[in-house]
Amino acid sequence: MHDDDIATIMRALGHPVRLSILRILAAQQGRECCCADVTESLPLAQSTVSQHIKVLLDAGLIERKPRGTRNCYIVQHARLAELGSAFTGMISGLAPAVREAEPA
Repeated sequence: MHDDDIATIMRALGHPVRLSILRILAAQQGRECCCADVTESLPLAQSTVSQHIKVLLDAGLIERKPRGTRNCYIVQHARLAELGSAFTGMISGLAPAVREAEPA
């Protein structure tokens, strides 16, 4: 995963509502969840939830599945796993520099 991808995902995850939406979708354990279902779990208007969902879609963290007149969503676990691996590599690469910078 490239640094641009990591930065895009981090921006998407940088809002508490988007983290909540991801948790709601992840709790579905692979089942699709529609925007209205997500809205029921949050004290926000559907238009606000839709805007946050778009950011998650653009970052590739969720996938849209059209179902008639509704759009349903599912978490992209492979993308999250890639992010986890990228973080592990990034943090382990930074760890020696952090240790060298620590006062004795």
